[in-house]
Amino acid sequence: YQRRVHGGVMKISPVQKQTKAGQRTRFKAFIVVGDCDGHVGLGVKCSKEVATAIRSAIQLAKLSIIPIRRGYWGNKIGAPHTVPCKVTGKCGSVSVRLVPAPKGAGVVAAPVPKKLLQFAGVDDVFTQSSGQTRTLGNFVKATFEALGKTYGFLSPDLWGPTHFTKDLYQEHTDYLAAGLKTLSK
Repeated sequence: YQRRVHGGVMKISPVQKQTKAGQRTRFKAFIVVGDCDGHVGLGVKCSKEVATAIRSAIQLAKLSIIPIRRGYWGNKIGAPHTVPCKVTGKCGSVSVRLVPAPKGAGVVAAPVPKKLLQFAGVDDVFTQSSGQTRTLGNFVKATFEALGKTYGFLSPDLWGPTHFTKDLYQEHTDYLAAGLKTLSK
């Protein structure tokens, strides 16, 4: 059983390094992959050629796939459609907050996190971002971090069954009580 993973190029930007002979230009690729059903990955790679950068970033994105926990807004009717609780991710100065939304609200977000949330399979969510969101790399990483935190919150539906045991004094109370009777005689 293998999930079908789709990929999308978020941005390819040229980056330069100053050398004695001038500038050395390389290309940095940001790639997002996901199955639109609760799994998403982000890959960032820099290379001399665009094709190599994209190919390597796709491999890194597939290696960094994480599960996304989805939940409900209000009643638990149908399949999970939004994030289970408010989560925040931060990278650089960019801070992204994901807020659960009612069914039918859609993904209310800027184009960058919207694409990432769609690959993750989140149908309805409100977003709030602050900081320098024009730096696309940090914007994508902050959104990815926020999605990764969805499993960090332990809600009652994830609790395991509790097996209560007697403490030591309660378990041996008869023996201890018998010892007190012999001492008091």
